[in-house]
Amino acid sequence: MFMGVIMNEKLQKYLDEKVMPKNDLNDEGHNAFHVNYVRRRSMKFAIMIGNVNLDMVDTIAVYHDVGHSIDPKNHEKISAKILYEDENLREFFDEDEIIVMMEAIEDHRASDGTIPRSIYGKIVSSADRNTSVNELLKRTYAYRLKHMPDAELDLIIEDSKKHAINKFGVNGYAISKMYFFDDEYENFLREIQELVSDNEEFKRRFIKANNIDIIKSRIKES
Repeated sequence: MFMGVIMNEKLQKYLDEKVMPKNDLNDEGHNAFHVNYVRRRSMKFAIMIGNVNLDMVDTIAVYHDVGHSIDPKNHEKISAKILYEDENLREFFDEDEIIVMMEAIEDHRASDGTIPRSIYGKIVSSADRNTSVNELLKRTYAYRLKHMPDAELDLIIEDSKKHAINKFGVNGYAISKMYFFDDEYENFLREIQELVSDNEEFKRRFIKANNIDIIKSRIKES
């Protein structure tokens, strides 16, 4: 999967064919597309710092949201449990390594105010941060469509903006969960913080990013 990076091919095949499809049970913001994004960024940080087990890094990324479809609010604990109970992984890792991976998944969530217990937790937590405003707007919309199916569009947009402020605003809880310098993330923070300060522009970008048909939305709401 990663050009120029030597990894266990049998493990990669197992992760890609048996575990990754489970992520497509999640909503759009936590599906296989998102997980592959986290895999790429995890590898970027791992290679940057060196002296880490790349197979562990990738495995953590693959499993980090696998329990989201079961319980979004506790998905980090459920995902960690799924990894720990997967006996197939014991072909590739010893018990200590599996525990470290389990803890990294438990620690990755941005809203968890604690510092990850290992470098592996710091890698996946940092990799899990948004770097695209459009993707953030799509993820927040997909989440609210699923969990607020009867809400009017204006309420969804307002709730999405509040979420963006709480997570990525000047005092946002996700800012402290980045443990490596990342130009992409810094640029994203500047852009989203500017966007949430302008209600009309936020609404325009939100509608455009999600290809929302305003006429149909108003008909539905009425």
